[in-house]
Amino acid sequence: QAQLVESGGGLVQAGGSLRLSCTAAGSFFSINAMGWYRQILGKQRELVADISPDGSTNYADSVKGRFTISRDNAKNTVFLQMNSLKPEDTAVYYCSAVGIPMSPMVPQTYWGQGTQVTVSA
Repeated sequence: QAQLVESGGGLVQAGGSLRLSCTAAGSFFSINAMGWYRQILGKQRELVADISPDGSTNYADSVKGRFTISRDNAKNTVFLQMNSLKPEDTAVYYCSAVGIPMSPMVPQTYWGQGTQVTVSA
């Protein structure tokens, strides 16, 4: 069964760094855009960054210059390197991918289980 498996996250002090990883597990015919979203309790989920298969990236203004998204297409894995973390970055971070599984061969949007990132002041 195709699914996204996240790792990373945790508790860090302001100014610190964390790295999130997300692997698309299972059988995929292809994977298109991959990205990271975050959700603060009581607020809507928002895009943090996304990346296309050719490496083109897009970032939320609030994380530009601090976060870097990258991917390893051979391993169907996307990373989010988070530097200079701020307390306002505290949220549950979700991995997302648009992919076509081997069966059924229909484009679908997948979500990871979410991982908590907490930045203390």
